[in-house]
Amino acid sequence: MRTVASFIFTSAMFLMLACAPPPAENQNAAAAVASPAQSATPQPSATPQQPATPGAAATQAASEVGDVRVTAITHASFQIEYGGRVIHVDPTSPGDYSAARQADLVLVTDIHQDHLDPAAIAKVRKAGAPVVAPAAAADKIESPTVIANGETKSVAGISIEAVPMYNLQRGPAPGQLFHTKGRGNGYVLTLGARRVYIAGDTECTDEMRALKGIDVAFVPMNLPYTMPPAEAAACVKAFKPKVVFPYHYRGQNPEEFREAVRGEPIEVRLLKWY
Repeated sequence: MRTVASFIFTSAMFLMLACAPPPAENQNAAAAVASPAQSATPQPSATPQQPATPGAAATQAASEVGDVRVTAITHASFQIEYGGRVIHVDPTSPGDYSAARQADLVLVTDIHQDHLDPAAIAKVRKAGAPVVAPAAAADKIESPTVIANGETKSVAGISIEAVPMYNLQRGPAPGQLFHTKGRGNGYVLTLGARRVYIAGDTECTDEMRALKGIDVAFVPMNLPYTMPPAEAAACVKAFKPKVVFPYHYRGQNPEEFREAVRGEPIEVRLLKWY
């Protein structure tokens, strides 16, 4: 009897195991497969986010003024094409240069990292292409062409005039300025029949207000480093360029600038900088 009972019990246990659902696969296997992908996903940067840029509704990155083509890269960085030549202004590594052309000429306006980036210069510069810069930036650039405020030089077949760019009142502390006069350069380029003004980091200086015959202007408008849109508009009304590209405006609303110059014979074009 004991043998029969044992047989019956064993048989019942076998049937129960045979009819039970198969054991689930190792749940950690899926996690193990996902781990490499998760680890490859870039983690959020520890760098604080830049202020939002309201009103930046422009969807195009490029615009043409006659035979001059402008392509926004980022913030203060852009590309100019004219007569088969390519000019890069303040190239910086955060910019997307995947579709950019190699530079026949590079312009650097100042010593701050959003204007002076040796790695980005090396990336966009054709072999032997000149890099024009103020003396304060020269030691970071290989074989620079130095130009001082007020000087005019012909470089790569282009006439380049260095215009002072500086703060009048804004700085990191009382009695200090973010940009001192003589350190950085704005530039006026003569491209065929057109004069193109690149302001750099500046407030509304007497030198800017006194400019004549400017066809295309790039004017900054961000605080606290340069000037707000209303101030930039007042300055632009003084020298009356035909076309203005607001740039270097992170945290500001370029639409305020457009509204402030409404009614003037000045065309405002908004490009996608951010």
